[in-house]
Amino acid sequence: MEPRTESSYLAGPSGSGKSYVARQTGLPVLCLDDFYKNGDDPSLPRRDGQINWESPASWDAETAVEVITRLARHGRADVPVYAINEDRRVTTRPFELADSPLFVAEGIFAAEIVEECRVRGLLAGAYALRRPRGATFLRRLARDLAEQRKGPHVLLRRGVTLLRAEPAVLRRQTGLGAEAARAREILRQVAGLHRPGHPPTR
Repeated sequence: MEPRTESSYLAGPSGSGKSYVARQTGLPVLCLDDFYKNGDDPSLPRRDGQINWESPASWDAETAVEVITRLARHGRADVPVYAINEDRRVTTRPFELADSPLFVAEGIFAAEIVEECRVRGLLAGAYALRRPRGATFLRRLARDLAEQRKGPHVLLRRGVTLLRAEPAVLRRQTGLGAEAARAREILRQVAGLHRPGHPPTR
């Protein structure tokens, strides 16, 4: 069955504002963070004896692609709901596109599935959100503290680690096919994609 809709993929460093920018498009938004593996999954990568949640191997890319494929072909799918403070999926929820010709799949690992979705004919565009590193650090820390994702000391240490790693994260995402861009440029390009007669998939 040929896809009835396409998706744009929005990657970027943790805390860069991907969810906010995705919502600003006015399109249905699929949160790819809900596809993390459960904390007791034996395949989870480890670093210094701790689970490395920053590694793409901590994320279930195969299931994410299958859900995106169902959405593109049928306009609906059941998607997981992940509780980060519990490190596990706690339930599922229905996700429907209604008559939208496009939806946005956003998450730190979105770029990991760009090529597979391109091969399947599901890709409308792929972007990596670029912001000043200091702004990303503060946004991420404020979000994680407000949501009580982990203890404050853990979040601060994690934030410093991610601040240092941010350039490498963006290099990986652009290397996987995502275009580095500011929020305004992403919104402009996505708006162009869901107008009638938008350019062919890249």
